[in-house]
Order: sequence, then structure tokens, then C-alpha cells
Amino acid sequence: NGNTAEKAQGVCPTGFHVGSVPEWNTLIDYLGGTAIAGGKLKETGYDHWLSPNTGATNETGFGGLPGGFRNSDGSFYNILTDGYFWSATTSGSLDALFRYLNSGNALLNTYSGLPKKLGFTVRCIKD
Repeated sequence: NGNTAEKAQGVCPTGFHVGSVPEWNTLIDYLGGTAIAGGKLKETGYDHWLSPNTGATNETGFGGLPGGFRNSDGSFYNILTDGYFWSATTSGSLDALFRYLNSGNALLNTYSGLPKKLGFTVRCIKD
């Protein structure tokens, strides 16, 4: 558990990789911690986010969007309120850790225990 695929490329183009939890942690530390990092990553306004879009400044240019997720049965949930981002760090053979943005707060936290077969957003990092 807690393994990170070294420079996991997978869905990313050549020269890019899926970020690991340690890479996300570096970003979070740089942005001032989990309590405010999410707001600094979220797109501002209400074109894509439902109100209140708390703490959204997008000062990083990340433009985090509330894509919700696709369930294993093909149905979609939490579009416009939540953004889920996979990491390359696993949590068991079938699960992986992910980051989560929400309209109602400025948090960016790590969660685990969800199957990799769920459809979450992936952000690629340049090698």
C-alpha cells in the first residue's frame, strides 16, 4: 500500500506523467497547506462551479474544474460541485489515492480506498 508508480505515464503524453501524492504534497505545501490550496487551484466564478465556490482564486492558473466522476456503471455524479483528481500513488492493488476539490470549501485533501475503475480527472505533470 502507498506505492507510487515511478513516473507513471499511462494516459499522459510522452514527456509527462501522472502526479504522485508526494508531488501533490509539494504543491500543497507551496500553496500554504490543505486548508487553502484547493481554492488557489479552483477556477473562479460560476461558469462551471455551482455557488458558493468558496475560496476560489485560481492564482496558480491550474483552473481546477468540477468534473465530478464516472461510476463503474457509466453514470456520472457530482458534476459542478466536486473535482476528483487521481494520483499515481496506489492504495492496494485495485485502489488509488486522489485529491478532491469542492464548491463549498477551499480544501485540497488526499483520500483513498476508491477503485481505479472510477472515472476521475487526471492532470499530467511535465517530466
